[in-house]
Amino acid sequence: MSRPAAPTTILGKAVGPIGYGMLGLTIPWAATPYPDAVKVMKTALDRGANFWNGSLFYGTPEANSLHLLKYYFTQHPEDAAKVVLCIKGAYDSATHTPNGSPAGIRASVDEALRILDGTKTIDIFECARVDPKVPIETSVQALGELVAEGKIGGVGLSEVSARTIRAAHAVHPVACVEIELSLFTPDALTNGVVDTCRELNIPITAYGPVARGWLTGKLHTPADLPANDFRHRLPRFQPGAAFDANAKLAQAVENLAARKGVIPSQVAIAWVRQQGGAIIPIPGSTKPERVVENTAAADVWLSEQDLEELKGMMEALPVSGERYGGAHELLLNQ
Repeated sequence: MSRPAAPTTILGKAVGPIGYGMLGLTIPWAATPYPDAVKVMKTALDRGANFWNGSLFYGTPEANSLHLLKYYFTQHPEDAAKVVLCIKGAYDSATHTPNGSPAGIRASVDEALRILDGTKTIDIFECARVDPKVPIETSVQALGELVAEGKIGGVGLSEVSARTIRAAHAVHPVACVEIELSLFTPDALTNGVVDTCRELNIPITAYGPVARGWLTGKLHTPADLPANDFRHRLPRFQPGAAFDANAKLAQAVENLAARKGVIPSQVAIAWVRQQGGAIIPIPGSTKPERVVENTAAADVWLSEQDLEELKGMMEALPVSGERYGGAHELLLNQ
């Protein structure tokens, strides 16, 4: 497998070899003071991570990704044109239900624009999940109208199936598809999503590339999670059989990373990048040093032998537990 060539282009703008997700800057993670967050974001952009992913529900209605973005671009207006901004919405975080109706989508976009207050355009808007009550064609038609009106720059999709990607793309060109993709969640490689995106020349933005921390080299026992950490509620982090099984895969990746002289998260991110096609990992970070580590993964190359070894690990040490569990799981890959 040859090394990737030029950076991926989304909406006519080149995005760096690795994206930067702002998922880690607001709850359910510990809150990061805005001045500290600005340092993280500035570090990301300075290191070429210019695809930023946020949401109206990463945080509270009064303090979410959009408020942080306004704060950042108010301080650094010269950076607005450098960033490709993707925002997720059309989702009720109180009831955990998507709203893909034209009215719901328009209200969500208008709220995002209101908060940004002209400091930055929305380059891509995604419905966070597919609304089972609304045909995807109807939702995408509404998004296309917002593109025509100049309110958003492009249409994105999040947590969708190959069938949905095709149906949506037939209504309006899709700028990117956001999915979870990691050594712990390789599903998109076999369920047709990655193949469909390659066929239609749609870039993929891969969230969770370090498996919510499993592939950072810092999780070995349940006690390594802070007491108030939301991951205590996720199936893959439950003490006992699930945690123990998943820790084995994480340790195997750590061992490979040590032999290569890099850290586990860099192996994890490099693996995502090397799955072919235009795939942009979007790890979240709350500290500048983590951003430096993550962006340095662009210089890590996995040999064919490394890739085969990782494949063998995943086959021998299957991940235990669903990604979210409960009702959230039902909205995935729709």
